[in-house]
Amino acid sequence: MPESPNVALVRRLYDSGMAPDVVAEVIDPAIVWDITPGFPYGGVYHTWASAGSDFFGRLAPEFTSFGGVAEEFYDAGEHVFVRGHYHAVSKSGHESDARFIHLWTVRDGRLTHLFQAADSHTVQRALTA
Repeated sequence: MPESPNVALVRRLYDSGMAPDVVAEVIDPAIVWDITPGFPYGGVYHTWASAGSDFFGRLAPEFTSFGGVAEEFYDAGEHVFVRGHYHAVSKSGHESDARFIHLWTVRDGRLTHLFQAADSHTVQRALTA
């Protein structure tokens, strides 16, 4: 069975490694970026500009590398669930893999909402190891 357009859109974001040109095409500038409490810099960010500076801008300096690896995609109409893991290497060299579930909302061919649930403890432990 062919992949739905919504799953293809979300897959494109992960496959690109969040490449800026792909982000600009698929993420709505007014996205709501909802990160699990307890996750480093967890909270709700309103707009891609805020998620970029207030979440990623604070998270990225904590690690030498940090990325999401999508393992499975589930189509639920205007929603797409992604099961995967974050692979991270902290500044101290500690490597970690933390599971996540991402729930994306797709409207008019753009990603308008991310709800993230993740193994916050594993990520926090990587920062203090």
